[in-house]
Amino acid sequence: METFIQQIVNGLVLGSMYALVALGYTMVYGIVNLINFAHGDVMMVGALTAYSMFKVFHHLAPGLPGWLTVVLSTVVAMIACGTLNFFIERFAYRRLRNAPKLAPLVTAIGMSILLETLAMVIWGRDYKVFPNLLPQDIISIHGVVITPVQVMILVLTAVLLGGLTLLINHTKLGRAMRATAENPRVAGLMGVNPNFVISAAFVIGAALAAIAGVMWYANFSTANFYMGFTPGLKAFTAAVLGGIGNMGGAMVGGVLLGVIEVLGAGYIGTVTHGLFGSNYQDIFAFIVLILVLTLRPQGLLGERVADRA
Repeated sequence: METFIQQIVNGLVLGSMYALVALGYTMVYGIVNLINFAHGDVMMVGALTAYSMFKVFHHLAPGLPGWLTVVLSTVVAMIACGTLNFFIERFAYRRLRNAPKLAPLVTAIGMSILLETLAMVIWGRDYKVFPNLLPQDIISIHGVVITPVQVMILVLTAVLLGGLTLLINHTKLGRAMRATAENPRVAGLMGVNPNFVISAAFVIGAALAAIAGVMWYANFSTANFYMGFTPGLKAFTAAVLGGIGNMGGAMVGGVLLGVIEVLGAGYIGTVTHGLFGSNYQDIFAFIVLILVLTLRPQGLLGERVADRA
C-alpha cells in the first residue's frame, strides 16, 4: 500500500505540471481553434530563462535567499515567455486564422523547431543543473516520501488552477474569453476586442507554461533546449484526454495522465520484468491518446466547441 500511495503522489506531481501546460493548449484551442505545438517549447524557454536569471541574481545579489531567487527568476521567466508568446501569436498565427487548417498546424510545428534551434544557440546543448536554492530535506509520512519541491509544486498548482478558474468565470476578461470562444464576430459587435482576448490567452498560457518549466527544472534538476518537446506532447495528450477546449478537462486530464504514466511504468514494468518500466514510460501517455481518440474523441469532460459563424 505504501508503494501504491508513493506512486500516486509521484503521479500527482507529474500530472500537476502536465495540467499547467495543458491549460495553455486548451485556452488557445477553445478561443481560436488552433493547436499551438510550440507551447511545450515555451515551457523550455521558461526553464532556461530561469537558469540564466539564477546566474544573474547570484552575481548581483549573492546573499539573496534561495527561495527568493527562484521566485524572482520565475517572475522574469513568466514575463519573457508571455512576451514571446504574444509575438508568436501576433506574427506567426494571426494572419492564418482564416487559412486552411493545415497552414497554422505546419506553422506551429515550424515555430517549435525554430524555438528549439534558437535555444540551442543561446544556451548550448549541454544540460543545465538546477542550483542548490531550495530545501533538499526529504519528508517521510508513514513510509511515503515527498520532497519540499514536490510539495511546492502541488500547492502552487492548486493555487494557480483556482486562480485561473476565478479569472475565467468571474472577471471581465474571462467573460470576454468565453464570448470570443462562442462567436468572435458577435463578441466584437458587443464591444469585445477579439485580438486583445486572443493575445491575452496566449500570454496567460505562456506564463503558466513558464511556471511549469521552472517546476520541471526544479523537480528533475536538469534542463536543456530539447526538454519541452515530450512534456509538450504529453500535455497535449492530457488536454485531449480531458476534452480540449474545456478548462476543467485540461486539469483532470493532466493529473490523470500523470498518475497513469507513473502507475504504468511502476506496476506494469514490475510485472513484465522491466520490459515496460521507466525507460518506456512515455508509451503509456500515447496509448491513452490513441484510446481516447478512438473511443471518446471529445474527451472525458469534452464539450462541443461552438461552430464559428
